Amino acid sequence: MKKGLTIFLLFFSVSVFAKNQRDTVRVLFVGNSYVYYNNLAQMIGLITDSMDTKIICRKSTVGGANLGEHWNGLRGLQSKEIIANSKFDIVVVQDNSMWPIQHKDSLFYFGQLFCNYIKSSGAKPYLYSTWAREKTPETQSQISEAYESLAKDAGATVVPVGDSWALARQKNASMNLFHTDGSHPSSLGTFLIALSFIKKITGTLPKKYATVYNYFDRDGETFRIMQLTNEEIQFCVAVVNEIVQ
Repeated sequence: MKKGLTIFLLFFSVSVFAKNQRDTVRVLFVGNSYVYYNNLAQMIGLITDSMDTKIICRKSTVGGANLGEHWNGLRGLQSKEIIANSKFDIVVVQDNSMWPIQHKDSLFYFGQLFCNYIKSSGAKPYLYSTWAREKTPETQSQISEAYESLAKDAGATVVPVGDSWALARQKNASMNLFHTDGSHPSSLGTFLIALSFIKKITGTLPKKYATVYNYFDRDGETFRIMQLTNEEIQFCVAVVNEIVQ
């Protein structure tokens, strides 16, 4: 009887443990300030804490970096070494925000090199299709088309963040996605970016959201990285569900 009970309890414990396990997706962002502004990597992790799939992010960034600098290891960047020496499921590449408009050939050349390199490491290449600057919304089509063309040629997946931004601006211009410089994201903009990546990677979005997101420093102290209203959250959710498939 005791032996049977022990086996049952062991089976029950293993079953409960397995049920409570979550899938994890390890993601590396190769980019610039459009990644590290407002702690995008940490926000993605925090938002997916409530989901069946947890996204764990790492980043290789420096302000204003382009893919050529990443590829050639300039400005202290070690993106290729990080890809080669780590195990990622997805590597996201993002060029300088102006390169799809001003230096498209460079985007295509180094983007193709990175996509091939990422695939050779066993990861999947994703492209971070960024947004038009606040004063030049008409350039969004150029940016989106450049990344979509690269994705088609390189066998990569596009995350259409810029299209999410364009729709958000069209639906409600009072929802301010921009930092005061008219280029970088506000906290709300970063939240929209995070949801775009989460939807593209997992195929879904969380059912519940916090309005305050805190993170822990190395000493275990919490600090706030974002605070949103329910209206802002639901607005972003609706936009992403419409754009990201």
